[in-house]
Amino acid sequence: MKRTAFMLGLTLAVGIALGIVGTQVLNAAYAQQEPFKRTLLLKTDLEGLEGQEAHVMIVDVAPGARSGKHYHPGPVLAYTLSGSGSWDAEGMPPKPLEPGTALYVPPKQVHEDVGGPSGEKLLAVFIIPKGQPLTVPVK
Repeated sequence: MKRTAFMLGLTLAVGIALGIVGTQVLNAAYAQQEPFKRTLLLKTDLEGLEGQEAHVMIVDVAPGARSGKHYHPGPVLAYTLSGSGSWDAEGMPPKPLEPGTALYVPPKQVHEDVGGPSGEKLLAVFIIPKGQPLTVPVK
C-alpha cells in the first residue's frame, strides 16, 4: 500500500516537472518565431522594364504579428495560401485575407499587415526599382 502511494506520488511529481519543462520549451520556441519570415524563391531583372526587378517570395506571418506601417517602392501582388490575416491601408477599411484571396498593393500605399490567430502564409511578388529596399517603414 505504501509502495503504491509512493509510486503514484513519484509519477505525479515527474509529470508536473515534465509539464513545466515542456511549457518553457514551447514558450521559448514561440518567442523566437520570426513575426514575418520571407523566403526568396526568385529574384530577377525584368526584361522590357529597365531598372525594375521582381522578387518572388513566400511570406510566413506569425499569429497576431503586426508589420508596422510601411510602404513598398513598387507594386506588390500577393496571394494567401493558408491561414488568415488582414491588410490595413490608410484611408481604407481593413481587407480580410484568407486562403484564395489575391491582393494588389499600389506603389507607396502606406499599410500594415496583421497575422490572424493561426498566422498566415502568402505568395508575394514585389516589383521594385533596382537598388530600392523591399519595404520602407513609416512613422
